This record gives sequence, C-alpha cells and structure tokens, in this order.
Amino acid sequence: MGPLDAKHAHTGSAVAGKLRTAIVGGDLAPGTKLSEASLGAELGVSRNTLREAFTLLNAERIITRIPNRGVFVAQPTCADVREMYRIRRVLEPAALLQPHGAGAPELAAAVQRGLAAKHVHDVAGMAAANQEFHALVVGLAQSARLNEMMAHVQSEMRLVFHALSGDLAFHEPFATANAQIFTLWNEGQGAAAAAELTEYLDAAQAQVLSAMPAERVEIS
Repeated sequence: MGPLDAKHAHTGSAVAGKLRTAIVGGDLAPGTKLSEASLGAELGVSRNTLREAFTLLNAERIITRIPNRGVFVAQPTCADVREMYRIRRVLEPAALLQPHGAGAPELAAAVQRGLAAKHVHDVAGMAAANQEFHALVVGLAQSARLNEMMAHVQSEMRLVFHALSGDLAFHEPFATANAQIFTLWNEGQGAAAAAELTEYLDAAQAQVLSAMPAERVEIS
C-alpha cells in the first residue's frame, strides 16, 4: 500500500493527505473498511490522530461512517453523482465567463495532453488530463475557496471513475470536447464555451449514471 508507507505523518491533516492519496489513486477501493488498529500501526499514529483524519475525509465525502460497523471508503450513489454534477454546472461554466486572462497556457497544455493520450489509447492519461483541465477551468475564477470546493468534488468523483478506469469509449470523447471548449474560450467566446460545457456536463452525467452498478442498500 505504497501511499501509506510513510511513518512521519503525525497530524490529522497529514494522515488525511496520505489516506486521500491512497483512496483517489485506487489503492483503497470504494467499500474498503478502514481499520483504526491496522492503519494506526501502519502509519505510526495514535487513534485520536487517525480519527481526526477520518473527520476531515468524512467532510469531503470520500469516507463514510456507519454506526456500529466502522469507517469505509465511500461508495457514491446515483444521488451523489447528480449532486456532484449539479455543483460542477454552477462552478465551471461561470468560470469560463470570467475575463480572458491568465490560465490559457495551462489549459492549452492540459488539452494537448488529453489529445495525445487519446491518440495512443492511454485511458489513464486521458483521465488525468481531463481532471486537470476541469480544475484549471475553475481556477479561472481566481478563488481559493472555489478551487478547494472543486478539489473535493473531483476527489469524490474519482471514486465513481474507478469503476470506469479501463473504459476507452467512456474517456475518449472528453479529450475532444475539452479541446472544443478551450478553443471557444480562447477565441473570446466565453458564453459559447460555457453553454458547450453545460451540455458536456449533462451528457457526462448521463453516461456516468448509465455505467454505474445497481444501487446497494449498504456497504458490505
């Protein structure tokens, strides 16, 4: 469990960072039970420190506490997915309406990485470039709070995307769509780019929901 090997994370925030990396990276799969005893021993931290980390991650919705059962890596539901996309439809199109300024080179680079990954059928590369592109879009608003909100949403969304990690057909259209949105925005057509992105998010939500497994009543 590589991301958890460090023995010097002695604060709740640092431990939360280690666990977050393992979870969003797929080393701790959705539904995994997080044992206080084993994680505490592995990280060399007290249960109080670990519980502090759990509190932070629970607020980000990437772990969940089940009374009398324990702490688990979250398994987002269809309702969770709809809420994630609802937030994104507020954040991202609005950011594209900001005055054109800083951010163009970084967005262009993310677009090119996505297209290059598509060219060689690199699903992981496409997914990473897509995540980067959308984070950079929100970054156009130049708000640390909005960036933090988007980071939390993207961490939660990665739990959903793990089930689609090998699906080439799912990821390929995003690289092309991102390029189209960037071109519109870069040409000064912010409103058109925002409208395109809204349609994109609607379509992506439908795709994700159709690919999700049947709802589970509880984590087992």
